Amino acid sequence: MADRYVIVLPTYNERENLPRMVRALDDVRRQAPFEGDALVVDDGSPDGTGAIADELAGVRDWLHVLHRPAKQGLGQAYLAGFGWALARDYSHVLEMDCDLSHPPDALPRLLAAAGGADLVLGSRYVSGGGVVGWPLHRRVISRGGSLYARTWLGVDIRDLTGGYKCFCRWVLEALDLDDVHGQGYVFQIELTYRTLLLGGHVVEVPITFEDRTAGQSKMSSRIVAEAVWKVPMLRLRAVGGKLEAPPARAH
Repeated sequence: MADRYVIVLPTYNERENLPRMVRALDDVRRQAPFEGDALVVDDGSPDGTGAIADELAGVRDWLHVLHRPAKQGLGQAYLAGFGWALARDYSHVLEMDCDLSHPPDALPRLLAAAGGADLVLGSRYVSGGGVVGWPLHRRVISRGGSLYARTWLGVDIRDLTGGYKCFCRWVLEALDLDDVHGQGYVFQIELTYRTLLLGGHVVEVPITFEDRTAGQSKMSSRIVAEAVWKVPMLRLRAVGGKLEAPPARAH
């Protein structure tokens, strides 16, 4: 299979941000080490984001749209996008927020790093990374969440809660995606942890995360609470042998 990527972009009420994101990707795609596409996964946005996505895709052969009837959570939107990607010949599948908080210009660096890794994380918490525009409480929640998960799971990944990721195809094929049910922080934590359990090589590439300037954040106390109890459960399931083991085949 030739190298080709697809970026999964979940949207819910992102009519202001989606055109800006697509224009940014128009520019950065030329700098990527190989060709690729993007998939907008819209959860029936009442602000008309889905219709805007269709208009943008109508004049770009690299942009695709997957419509879902209603808001079902970020994790489920990503899983739907993964399923769409795995039904096609993509060698790499990326996660990316549509609000431009994940810098599009870091895309070539993530793809380049994927040449020596099974999962590449756009990391705010390694040397050279950072966060711009977040209030103190958001910084505390994010850094604290990564530390909490790192301690419980016994891994040395600095940015476990981040959502800018590049998977090699074999990882998503090997993961039991039907068994992934988290929605927010814990969804990101779980995918990285289970990749490590598979024996995947995970690399962190520094990025600067910039808070959204348009639209509303989907962050909520429920997302934090979900991670608090689900992270220990992940560890217990792993210890009990109820999560993935490394596949016998080489990758």
